[in-house]
Amino acid sequence: MSGGISSAPSCHATATTAVAPQGSQIVALVGAPNSGKSTTFNALTGAKVKTGNWPGTSVEVSRGVWRTPHQTLDVIDFPGTYSLDPLSPDEELTREMLIERPETERPDLAIVVVDATAPARGLNLAFQIAEQPYRLVLAVTKQDVAEAQGISVDLAALEKATGIPTVGVNGRKFQGLDELERIVLAQLDRPKLQLRADSDVDKRFADLDAATHAAVSEGEPRTTLTQRIDAVALHPIVGPLLFLAVMWLVFTITTTVAAPLQDGLETLITGWFGGVVGDGLVALGLDHPLLTGLLVDGLIGGVGMVLTFAPLLALMFLCLAVLEDSGYMARAAVVTDRVMRAIGLPGKAFIPIVVGFGCNVPAISATRVLGSAKHRILTALLIPFTSCSARLIVFLMLATIFFPGHAASAVFAMYVLSILLIVVTGLVLRNTLWKAMPSEALVIDLPTYQLPTIRMASSVTWLRLKGFLQTAGGIIVTTVIVVWLLMAIPVRGDHAIAEVPPADSAYGVVSEAIAPVFKPAGFGSWTLTGPLITGFVAKEAVISTWSQVYAVEDVTDEAPEAQAESALSQQIRQDFEQASGGHTLAAVWAFMIFMLSYTPCVATIAAQRREIGSKWTLFGFAVQFVGSWLLAVLAFQLLKVFL
Repeated sequence: MSGGISSAPSCHATATTAVAPQGSQIVALVGAPNSGKSTTFNALTGAKVKTGNWPGTSVEVSRGVWRTPHQTLDVIDFPGTYSLDPLSPDEELTREMLIERPETERPDLAIVVVDATAPARGLNLAFQIAEQPYRLVLAVTKQDVAEAQGISVDLAALEKATGIPTVGVNGRKFQGLDELERIVLAQLDRPKLQLRADSDVDKRFADLDAATHAAVSEGEPRTTLTQRIDAVALHPIVGPLLFLAVMWLVFTITTTVAAPLQDGLETLITGWFGGVVGDGLVALGLDHPLLTGLLVDGLIGGVGMVLTFAPLLALMFLCLAVLEDSGYMARAAVVTDRVMRAIGLPGKAFIPIVVGFGCNVPAISATRVLGSAKHRILTALLIPFTSCSARLIVFLMLATIFFPGHAASAVFAMYVLSILLIVVTGLVLRNTLWKAMPSEALVIDLPTYQLPTIRMASSVTWLRLKGFLQTAGGIIVTTVIVVWLLMAIPVRGDHAIAEVPPADSAYGVVSEAIAPVFKPAGFGSWTLTGPLITGFVAKEAVISTWSQVYAVEDVTDEAPEAQAESALSQQIRQDFEQASGGHTLAAVWAFMIFMLSYTPCVATIAAQRREIGSKWTLFGFAVQFVGSWLLAVLAFQLLKVFL
């Protein structure tokens, strides 16, 4: 069997694309959530994946290439499921692809991942698949964790009891992969077999019980380290406070450690490299304002300014990867379950919301894990209020300028405000549009705490950073060119093309036209409102636009290396002070609140339209824009009394 997956819309968290050669045999990786399935997938494919919709469905799967010495295999990481009795669109896809499609359109082999701490769950899924003609392999994971809990799985006995080739695998430590490869290749050379002719449920559970008794032995129950930690981490009062403290620590580490690296990159790119390119153009006789404006002020200044935030994003992605790999992030869904149910959402709706703090686009796609259409719509409407990584770099830039020494706390405050916006908006929407929507209790498997591995954390960090830079780079380059063209076209005064002051350019005139709308919010200046237009395309474009606008303004007589760094900060500070009538900090908070609550980017709108339809997308856009303006005005008018 071979097939194609349509490319998903690019987002800031998209991983590297990997596609197996046409005609490669397809291996399905299936298993329960938190069984180690995705970790095994990353180990087999090197974490180089292509994420997209399976043909004929709206459900995303991860697809990677497993390169063996003998052949290249196409590996599909299907959504986690406990059985083939679906409760969500994700689980429906797994059932359809594994057993409902014609045999010629099914995967060539299925690896069923079995969690050694709860083997019955994985075996139930394997037995259901075995009721169809299939090549099957059992990959038993988390044996080390099971042994720490007094649970032992005899792999040979399990293979004998089930009739399915069995191998122990540890994807985090890359153990057992060679044996898994040998067994998979051997099975692919054999015909498909229907190992279970009887689909009777009672018979299946009887055989399941017999297999676990034959292969699994359990010692005396004992209190584990995970249970002791969870007594604190899952406490109804201490748990949420601990979660907030952990996130504050992440932002503090990120801003403290990354700041010197960011400053160094800024000096290198916008100072030294920009100067070298400018001098080179002069030496070649190409120092025309049109070309210099595009290359030095536009591409190097705009793109370079965004690139200076790479150390910060890398460190933040690393911290989050460590929290995820350790098992702590799964607890966040539990400690927020009470809040989620208050707004009518199941606790597992917190999972796509957490994804939204990285990028809204995959987060909206992740709402497919929710079984109810109403839950999916409400969650997709709330996700744009999460503070994504693109917004983060804008917040950090402003916090560094206006709150030196307290940048981490200022950025953390925006994340807390983001959560409050989600809760309040959810309560309003539920009590007005979905009064009858029932809440659901959270049912989730919590992984055992484990020490994160450097290899896995660094791999995840690199993939997320690379995806952000690839996507943001393309968006920023396009935006820079468009802004440069608009700034080169004179609209007022007698100016030549590319020699027009920004205020008299097409960009300046358009920005000036919308500036009065934001005067009640304290930032009614064209230099501050113009970037909001480009920010609608992508939030990181706000920084590149500022860099372009202020690059052509008069700067001080400081050293060239210091000019690029300080002139931008000075100009932004000056414009906020003038636009706000001296209430600078109140205007900055109002601006950041507007940035947080208005439409994240056009890619998010496209994702919403795909998932919840045009009507709800338009409704969400209207709520976000009107609400963000009202919040910004309210914030400025209140804060200027105190700040």
